[in-house]
Amino acid sequence: MPSKTTTKPAPPAQAVAKDAHWAAKLERLRTRQRPTATLTICDDHTARKALEDARRTHLLASVKADGAPDDTDLQLRARIAEQRLDQAQATFDEAAIVLTFQALERPAFEALCRAHPPTEEQAEDGQIVNIESLAPELIAAASLDGITPDLARDFLDTWAQAEASQLFQTAWDVQSTVRADVGKG
Repeated sequence: MPSKTTTKPAPPAQAVAKDAHWAAKLERLRTRQRPTATLTICDDHTARKALEDARRTHLLASVKADGAPDDTDLQLRARIAEQRLDQAQATFDEAAIVLTFQALERPAFEALCRAHPPTEEQAEDGQIVNIESLAPELIAAASLDGITPDLARDFLDTWAQAEASQLFQTAWDVQSTVRADVGKG
């Protein structure tokens, strides 16, 4: 097996000649952080409902205030709605649990997928991995909160179907987050 080289390739001379800032650009490319995604869980129905209501009230008050910038009553209502939204958000944040997941390096993700091939039946259904065996491993590998495969399996087995699916989906989706835009050159 060939050994990995630890020296980083030099930037192409043509690129440096075209772009005087190539070295800085290259450094930024090399130090990019992998994408992250969060899953927010809030079991406090009252806090969730209050936040939804405050968002709706704030949106309506803001639209009205924006349409009548000279109406001091509408401007006051918009400021009050914003304060109530801030309070509702703080209450929600206090009650919520936020789980954070980070994309794996591509070779690690691919190896994890290869380690969990689909069953014959799953392959016939078009699945590319065995989600049942992959899910707890991927959740643990992507978790920035220290979730272990055993904890992930427990969550997947004991949470409601929709919530368990969302837990896996968050860990899966962050693997394909795209933060690039192919623009016109």
